[in-house]
Amino acid sequence: MTLAAGSKLGPYEIVARIGAGGMGEVWKARDTRLDRTVAIKCLSERYAVRFEQEARAIAALNHPHICQIFDVGPDYLVLEYVSGKPLRGPLPTGDSLRLAAQIASALEEAHRRGILHRDLKPDNVIVTEAGAKLLDFGLAKFAPIDTDMTRTVTGALAGTPAYMSPEQARGQALDARSDIFSFGVLLYELLSGKRAFAGETLLEILNSVTTSDAMPLDTPAWPIVNRCLAKDPSQRFQTALELKQALESVLAKVSVAEITARAGSPNLSIAVLPFANMSGDREQEYFSDGLTEEIINALANVPRLKVIARTSAFAFKGQNVDIRKIAETLGVANVLEGSVRRAGNRIRVTAQLIEASDGSHLWSERYDRQMEDIFAVQDEISAAIASALKLKLSPESAGRRRYQPNLRAYEAYLKYRHYLYGFTPDSLRLSRLCLDEAIALDPEFALPYVGLADNYLALTVIGTPPAEAIFLMRQAAMRALELDPDLPDAHAMLGILAGPCNLDWAEANRRFHLATAREPVPAHIRIWHSAFHLLPLGRLHEAHESVLRALEDDPLDKVTHWNLSIVLQSLGRQEEALAALRHTLELDPSFSPVLEALAIYYSTNGRIDEARECAEKAFSIAPLLRIQGLLAGVLRRAGDISQSQSLLESIPTGIRGAMARFDYHLACAEFDAAVEQAAAMIDDRQPTASFQIRSNAHLLSRSSQWPALIAKFNLT
Repeated sequence: MTLAAGSKLGPYEIVARIGAGGMGEVWKARDTRLDRTVAIKCLSERYAVRFEQEARAIAALNHPHICQIFDVGPDYLVLEYVSGKPLRGPLPTGDSLRLAAQIASALEEAHRRGILHRDLKPDNVIVTEAGAKLLDFGLAKFAPIDTDMTRTVTGALAGTPAYMSPEQARGQALDARSDIFSFGVLLYELLSGKRAFAGETLLEILNSVTTSDAMPLDTPAWPIVNRCLAKDPSQRFQTALELKQALESVLAKVSVAEITARAGSPNLSIAVLPFANMSGDREQEYFSDGLTEEIINALANVPRLKVIARTSAFAFKGQNVDIRKIAETLGVANVLEGSVRRAGNRIRVTAQLIEASDGSHLWSERYDRQMEDIFAVQDEISAAIASALKLKLSPESAGRRRYQPNLRAYEAYLKYRHYLYGFTPDSLRLSRLCLDEAIALDPEFALPYVGLADNYLALTVIGTPPAEAIFLMRQAAMRALELDPDLPDAHAMLGILAGPCNLDWAEANRRFHLATAREPVPAHIRIWHSAFHLLPLGRLHEAHESVLRALEDDPLDKVTHWNLSIVLQSLGRQEEALAALRHTLELDPSFSPVLEALAIYYSTNGRIDEARECAEKAFSIAPLLRIQGLLAGVLRRAGDISQSQSLLESIPTGIRGAMARFDYHLACAEFDAAVEQAAAMIDDRQPTASFQIRSNAHLLSRSSQWPALIAKFNLT
């Protein structure tokens, strides 16, 4: 077939030649019917069998990281036009692993369909703004050919020598593990910019592939690369799924390290470890924890000092971990540790500031005081640390008098923080009792009122009617503002009420602006801002930045990592989102919201056994109506119709059961029905509806009713 720019091929107008190879040519063209750019691959007549093979292979695949087929002619294919550049290394480890996870996901889909690629190499992967796209199923050449090392062999030996598996080089039978070897060669090159197996001639290259080991790389991904490159197929990853999961696990750890590295000068950073309770009374544990938290809060007001938030610092409570390991994990140069001994109305506090690099003590002190002096002790410790690090307390924070609550009320408030995020009926009941106690003991203490509003918000997720909860949330948040007009937590809570509850996004924007106007912004407020304002409005990159900022201050917080997965999913970065979910489970294997998210992911991707395991575990931890709907959907997908129907029948119809039926239809991949339930949640003013809709937009947007749903929510 002879083509030229400006010629026609059926409804396709030829624009320019993209590339050529031994098996034919590829042209850029315009589909005049749909006014879209496409790629047309024309094959030489002697490769007709491979032409049919590629058409069948691509037509069987539907994956965001595989080039799609649009049309088939008598001797040509019409493919998705992929605008980007061929894969080239070296790239930073995080970027390499993100692209590698996408390619592995594409291979997983192909292998699941019984299709081997057999010519996996950098030239057959195009990097676009959305990530990697895998090309050329069927050994057709897409990019210009330069050397023997990258030339596709088209005789009895099929493939590209430098990227072949040993069994492929020997002409032996192949299976999925051959593609995994080629993947390892590709990843080696992506990380290092060098070829794993090189040579001056074809024979030298093939000899290197079959007999030589690749030079090790200094990267956390090396164990994965090395396993892929095993000469014996039985020593490699046995499936692309297993490979992808290994990549995601390493990617999650690398991502945390990248987030930690975003912070400023490392010597201006500190983690305050939980002060040890030396009183011999476990009830005093809350007091020693509270002292730690207040010191964290005070240090957060020191300009230019990075202070790790409570959740991450408390991850090391009761553990005998080397200070250097703690500092490395949290990305800090200094660690404060101490102890509290309380006897009657007397208290003794010891504290020491340690430079993690060599274990040297920068400062230490002991305080023997009356209980009434505890807040002064906190301030003295903060000032001493600032002096030791040669910093100054913020004039604004130093000049503003904090309200000093009744000590017993303060202790009750700290207990509430301990219970709230269990996300179970029992944990919410206990947190409410603590808040009621704190308010009864000190009605002028503002923070328990925000805690009360947060408790009401959490109750809507487990079944409290939203209208009732919203009224009580507003009362509690407004009372907090009466007591402390500048309290960021109260403004953020009113932002949640304005946006997701009342669809008044302008007022929500004003409230969150007030909540985040003054540094330091607490990590939990950054998460509220992302989840209940930026994410619903589709401001995804801002939501992503807000979560990353939260992770800088709280790198081990499970709620923050869960929110990171949701934002990544909304951005279309599915492999990274899955890695974030798995990393969150490493932090807390019993965190039910992540188990729910994984169940939906696995169910909608046809991995039913994994979906069932996650859904059943989530339901055993938190037997809520919403999770019951999810489990019913997964059981239906698994073919357990009787048990599924039994669970579904006990879920109320109408608005009361909308959240549960929303999860049911999502798990069943019934997206039109899920959108109907989402609309009912909006009508019910469910505070978390916007969060749930946006976090599942990649699924719900497949419904023809998606635009109407977004319009109903007053979103853009």
